[in-house]
Amino acid sequence: MPEAPFYAKAMRGASRLVGHWLMIGQAAPDRLAMILADTARLAKLGEPEDTPDGATLTAWSGDAQPPLWAARTALFLLVQMPSRPTPRDELEGCAWAYCWLRNRAFDSYGEAWEALPAHLREPLQAPLAQAWADRESQRLV
Repeated sequence: MPEAPFYAKAMRGASRLVGHWLMIGQAAPDRLAMILADTARLAKLGEPEDTPDGATLTAWSGDAQPPLWAARTALFLLVQMPSRPTPRDELEGCAWAYCWLRNRAFDSYGEAWEALPAHLREPLQAPLAQAWADRESQRLV
């Protein structure tokens, strides 16, 4: 089998993950961008040099590749939303699984699986298994 496509899918899905935050966040894009950057800093999910503006956030949800801190933080925020959003497609699901494993330290696949909120277990079943396999093969760095 050629290179496993999981990492490439996760990176392509990162913009969709950020776009999901932009779509269901209940504020203007400038405010959502500020919330994303401030949360990244406070939750120690990354250290954005500058706080992005709404136009940057919009670009990251489209063709521009978002920084990893933005995708990780978008997942962090989405998982806590009372509306219980789920990934909208395969690529976004891969990004959710990738960021899930990057946001916390897990000693086993079972631990990562058990830590998922119940509403995410079915939609992330296949992507999380792929992300774990990638991590175990030292590709998820």
